[in-house]
Amino acid sequence: MNNSTWTLFCLALTAVIFVSGCSKPSNTVIEVKHYPIENLEGLITRTDVVIDKAITSDGNGSLRITVNEPTTLRLYETGDVDIENARLTYQAKVRTEGIEGKVYLEMWCQFTGKGEFFSRDLSSPLSGTTDWSTEETPFFLKKGENPDNVKLNLVIEGKGTVWIDDIYLFKGSLK
Repeated sequence: MNNSTWTLFCLALTAVIFVSGCSKPSNTVIEVKHYPIENLEGLITRTDVVIDKAITSDGNGSLRITVNEPTTLRLYETGDVDIENARLTYQAKVRTEGIEGKVYLEMWCQFTGKGEFFSRDLSSPLSGTTDWSTEETPFFLKKGENPDNVKLNLVIEGKGTVWIDDIYLFKGSLK
């Protein structure tokens, strides 16, 4: 190899190392599931739940839940989502009226042979009367951790009325 070829080789190698060393992991967020709440199709718990076409975050309707005691509403189950080594995020729009207690999202990930594990949005539970807010709770899946089923719940620790709308499950990077 002559000097100019060697110099070009070294410059190219340096550029490759520099570019690969400076690249950042993808922050891309991918929609895994979306439940727009236009009807009760697919909804698991239907007791104390009605479709409200008048109060809605997206104009298509929402679920209105009125309870007189603490309740966990099982909303949806995804089945196998084939995701691992990622951040799984359950997100929904939530509104409350006269809540005596706390309201928050809860997600359960089920793993064959290992059981079920949960994530709860306890950092910012809602109470009293609130307008629409975006609530979310994450679940961090390591490499090899692939849930067979994901359960999306709404927990009401008390009594009052809650609306939930525009439910999403997202996949993002762990970083």
